[in-house]
Amino acid sequence: MKLCFPVKTDSGLESGIFGHFGSAPFFVVFDTETKKTFTINNQDLDHIHGQCNPMKALDGKVVDAIIVGGIGAGAIRGLNNKGIKVYKADKGDIRENITLFEAGTLMEMTMAHTCGGHGDACGHSHGPIHGSGGPAPLKPIM
Repeated sequence: MKLCFPVKTDSGLESGIFGHFGSAPFFVVFDTETKKTFTINNQDLDHIHGQCNPMKALDGKVVDAIIVGGIGAGAIRGLNNKGIKVYKADKGDIRENITLFEAGTLMEMTMAHTCGGHGDACGHSHGPIHGSGGPAPLKPIM
């Protein structure tokens, strides 16, 4: 399984997870089978706010799940339409969130948990995550 983490700077598994999918400069992808990572430059970084094209952002690379602090409605819809689930990152780095994902404790995000703008009720700015926030409770993965 390929887990994708939006990040500001690529420090491998020690990277902090970025607070918003579409504004992340990079994506670190961790392959749970090979235990290796690779990095994708966000190919849609200069999109108009609210017009994120998640598959362009990921440069067409195939991933199974996104783990992020916040995400807009268009991005989550585009990802979900491709069968890619989105999970709410917890505080900490990629390594810590991989452990939480594998334990089944990260919450799956739905359209009810999307962000509407910069620094909004989603509890994020366009930097590293700093709290859970969100307008509705998240459902646990199973």
